[in-house]
Amino acid sequence: MINGQIRDKEVRLIGEDGNQLGIMSSREAQKLADEANLDLVKISPKANPPVCKIVDYGKYKYELARKEKEAKKKQKTVDIKEVRLSPNIEANDLNTKINNARKFLTKGNKVKVTLRFRGREMAHAMQSKKVLDDFAAKLEDVSSIEKPAKMEGRSMSMVLTEKR
Repeated sequence: MINGQIRDKEVRLIGEDGNQLGIMSSREAQKLADEANLDLVKISPKANPPVCKIVDYGKYKYELARKEKEAKKKQKTVDIKEVRLSPNIEANDLNTKINNARKFLTKGNKVKVTLRFRGREMAHAMQSKKVLDDFAAKLEDVSSIEKPAKMEGRSMSMVLTEKR
């Protein structure tokens, strides 16, 4: 809220140089802002009394947008990469999948390891769990288990994250 939109009886006023001018009526605060050819902006509406500041509104909006953009730059997104296995995977194929997962983990991504069952493989699902356990054991040096192996329909999956 700026200038005439502020309807509170009393406000705590902060001057253009950042010093507190005290608690006063919103009309007096508006007069001070008009004398300085600046805007009266409500900074903290939930405070008691609300906090207003005398600033150039255009400049204030620009600063807020810049701070928001800076915060967005520092944000890191974490992707979930998926590695699919089958219950009767050969040792060399498993090692290739492990190396791929290791690359994903070192780049800071999470890895979802999925063991897909087809047809009669469902009958031996619990014996096939050792493939996932072996996978996690070989990546123990760079990863930790975030979500342990669990059956979800016709597949069993677990999620690994980078060790801190």
